[in-house]
Amino acid sequence: MRQASIARKTAETDITLSLSLDGSGKSDIDTGCGFLDHMLCALARHGRFDLTLRCKGDTRVDDHHSAEDIGIVLGSAFARALGDKRGISRYGSMILPMDEALILSAVDISGRAHLEYDVPGLKDKVGSFDTELVKEFFLGFVRNADLTLHIRKLCGENTHHILEAAFKSVAKSLSQAVAIDPRFAGEIPSTKEVL
Repeated sequence: MRQASIARKTAETDITLSLSLDGSGKSDIDTGCGFLDHMLCALARHGRFDLTLRCKGDTRVDDHHSAEDIGIVLGSAFARALGDKRGISRYGSMILPMDEALILSAVDISGRAHLEYDVPGLKDKVGSFDTELVKEFFLGFVRNADLTLHIRKLCGENTHHILEAAFKSVAKSLSQAVAIDPRFAGEIPSTKEVL
């Protein structure tokens, strides 16, 4: 079973997380940031990942440390659950609409951490959540999952719709990339034979 459980405690956050890549989309999430809870539930549901997450962060300051550290822990859990990556599809992509918003995402589980985040025109906040923290979350995620992720806004004006479409699109792309491809059974999907 491709799963991982991680606990990480710093002076700024205390996080416990359990992840199953081969789940049904169940989630039980409490980050202390309502909008981030909503986005992570969408990620689990649309990626068909089972995710349990608790974060106690210094949200009296702001949500920055929680968003970044959750990205770090979730990325670490993906890397651990994937192991040596034998048999995975490796690549995934999705163009996802949400009302007027249209988002493209693409994933390569390459062993090389890189984020391209082209999502201009967002309002500063959704509720009390600073929208700039979405990029910080994804940076922490890709650096620790050791993968390449592109997220691009193709159109849209509603900040909530744009960000929700981004999380759902990334979920679908990740789901494709981590899926076991019977054609690669037991193989590393790379000409280098290592990812």
